[in-house]
Order: sequence, then C-alpha cells, then structure tokens
Amino acid sequence: MLTDLNRVIEQVSKDKGIPKKVIVEALEQAMLTAARKKLGFQREIEAQYNEEVGEVELFQFMTVVDKVADELNEIAIKQARKLDPEAEIGDSIGQKIDRKLLGRIAAQTAKQVIIQKVRDAERDIVYDEYKDRVGELITGIIRRTERGNIIVDLGQTEAILPRQEQVRSETYKSGDRLQAYLMEVQKESRGPQLVLSRSHRGFLTKLFEMEVPEIAEKIVEIKVAAREAGVRSKIAVYSNDSDVDPVGACVGMKGSRVQSVVQELRGEKIDIVSWDSDPARFICNAIAPAEVVRVVIHEHNKNMEIIVPDDQLSLAIGRKGQNVRLAAELTGWNIDILSESKLDEMSKRAKYLLTQALGVDDSMALILHSQSFKTPDEISQASIDDLMKIPGISRETVEAIKSSAEEFHKKKTIAKEEGRDLIHEIMKQYEQERSSEAQKVESAKVEEIPDQTNPVQEASPLDAGHDVKETKNV
Repeated sequence: MLTDLNRVIEQVSKDKGIPKKVIVEALEQAMLTAARKKLGFQREIEAQYNEEVGEVELFQFMTVVDKVADELNEIAIKQARKLDPEAEIGDSIGQKIDRKLLGRIAAQTAKQVIIQKVRDAERDIVYDEYKDRVGELITGIIRRTERGNIIVDLGQTEAILPRQEQVRSETYKSGDRLQAYLMEVQKESRGPQLVLSRSHRGFLTKLFEMEVPEIAEKIVEIKVAAREAGVRSKIAVYSNDSDVDPVGACVGMKGSRVQSVVQELRGEKIDIVSWDSDPARFICNAIAPAEVVRVVIHEHNKNMEIIVPDDQLSLAIGRKGQNVRLAAELTGWNIDILSESKLDEMSKRAKYLLTQALGVDDSMALILHSQSFKTPDEISQASIDDLMKIPGISRETVEAIKSSAEEFHKKKTIAKEEGRDLIHEIMKQYEQERSSEAQKVESAKVEEIPDQTNPVQEASPLDAGHDVKETKNV
C-alpha cells in the first residue's frame, strides 16, 4: 500500500518526467541539509528514505570509545551497549533523530532544497533531450520579444532566437508558429538555453532534407551551401546514383520541392547547382546563371580568374557582388570576374610591362604571362626550379630572365627613393603609344573615305577587249 509521500513521489515523477530515484535523492538531501542546519555541521548525520513507511529517516552516527572526548561524535562503551549489546570500541553506532527536533525553519529549508533539486532535475532532462538534437529543425510558438530576441515556446521549455540569427526581411509576431534550426544548447545555471537560427545555412539544408526524399535516403547529397539569408542562396548537390539527376530531384516536378523551401524562407531565391570534384567545372556551375568562357586557376594562392562575355559581366557579378560572393563561398576559392575585353586589355598591359622591364620580346612575354608570371616581381621572387617548369625554356634563358627581373627590382627601388614610380612611368608610356596608334588608325580611316563627287568607274572583267584594272576613288 502506498503512503502519502510515496504517492507524491509517484505523481511528481509522472508529471515532471523525473525518475523516482532523483526525487528520493532530493528528499534525502533536503532532510540532511535541514538536520545539519539545526544540529550543526560537525555531527555525522545520514538521511535514508524508508519506502515501507514512506518517510525520510535521519540517523546520527557516533564512534564507540572508552572515554568520550568529543560529545558530538563519540559515545561511551557503556552507553553504546545499551543500544547494542554487541557493541565494541571502535564501532560506529547510529541513533535515529526525531524529526520534531528540526522545527519549522528546518522544514522550510527542506522544502526549498526539494524545490531546487526538482527544478535542477527538470533542467537536466531538458538538456539531455535537446543536446543531441543540435542541427535539427525545431518548431514552436512565438511568445514574446526581449531586447530584440525572440522567445519561442517549445512546450516543456523555451528557446531563444537571437537578433543576429534572425532574417532582416522577416517579421515575427507573438502567437505565430515558427520553425528554426537548433544551433546550440548551452548549459547554464538558470537552466539549458536553446539557441535557434533562421539565418544559418543549416536551416536551408535541413529544409531540403525534409522536402527531398532522395536526400533523406542518401541518394542525393548536399555537398555545400552558401547563403545570404533572406535574399539569395546557392546549394551544390551530387548524386550517388547515375540515374538520378541531383538538381532535378531538388527542384521537383514543376518546381514543387524548391518552392516549398522558398515559401518557408519567405521568398529567398535559391540556385541549385551540380557539385563537381574538378574545381574549374564546379566554379562554372557555381557562377550560374552567367556563362563562363574560360577559367584560369592559380593554385598557389587558391585564386581563380573567371572570364565571361562582356554582356554577361554584370550577371556574373550579381547585384552588389552577391552572385560572385556566394560562388566563392560555395567553392572555397577566391574569384576574380573579368570580361573578355578587360582580360585582353590586362594581358596587353602585362605583356608590355614584361617586354620593357625584362627586355624580352613579345613571344617570350606571352609565354611568361600564360604561365601566370605577369609581373617582374613575381619572376624575381620565383625560384629557378619554379621558372624551369615553364615549357620550352632553357635554363640559360631562365637565369637571364630572373637576373633581368632582379635588376629591374633594384631600379624600381632606386626610383622610389627618388620619388618616382617606375611601373607607372612604363604604363604611361604604354598609354601614349596606344593613343598614338589609335590616332593613326583614325587618320587612315579618314583617308579611305571615298570622294562621292567624282567617282571613277570600275572596269568590268566582262567587258570584252579591255584589260581589268583596279580603280579607286580620287
């Protein structure tokens, strides 16, 4: 038959989801704290829950001695044998403490300890439940806002959506249902704090996992994602089954799957591209919807130059650089976007600099430029072994070029001390030559304009008896 206290323990365990053992330990600790507060901390006191009678019993243990020196913790052998006839010196004898001795203050202390212990147990249960759910989607009801942070009711606990994890373009109202990404579970003295996010890239990928069965089944993988929350995102997907199109699987029939994600993200644009182990191919996919003409890879600084048609430049860069930023984040490479005409002009300038600084001809400047040695400094800083990797160049030529580059570096340093910029002077000379050439071309065009007032008739090769002559306007 259950006693009143046993019933209370059973009910609290059921209502709070706390194991009975934890509640019993809380009761024992509460009574022990109350007893020590009333009787003193020097005494050796123990608390034990007696399930049969339904109460916490208190015992004071004392050491059996021949002559008592410590009245609080020692008992004479004569007195001990009244309690236990078989007691011997050195034994420890327990005496039950009457709980009435504790009084109301001690009882109040016990109550406070029990409340605190139960509260701690509840917090531990919440922490244990959610600590392994980090990275999952959580749904709750918005309750209130505190200093810009959104408090979300999850049922048995609350979570926080910090201001920095919110999406600027979104509006949050009390009473609304909210889905978010569980980013972190922090164990604090006030209880576990569940930190949510709607701007985390994990929120995006988890939404796709929910909408695309092929992802949940590991047929399609989201290799990487990049996101500017509320505006635009890119995800790179890969299929482990050659018969399954990863992009098509994520888009869904008539865009149904991706639209469900877009709806949850409240209109955020999403680019779904194919992942590729080849960096050049991957970058071409990532920069979509722009077309790529050529990719120049610089492994030493993990940089790529993406060449696009002139009319695709703004599309490749995106609004305020958004498309290229997301592509760089997606691929993990630094990206420079160049139009074909810009690349052509940069190449001409770089080759001109090499010819003037190193004294090499145009063909050698072209070879150096094609191998990513675009400035004299890059050549002077390179080792002979690195330069020897350039195909078709002898060691003698390499040493001569490197020597010229080092000599130019010295000249540049001297010029700088004199307040001059040697590179600027060379490029100014380049601009002057370009301007002069342009003027010559314009003059030639003017000379070729025909005088329509007195055109000379062109002889026809079909006129019999006449020689065929080339004529031109005077």
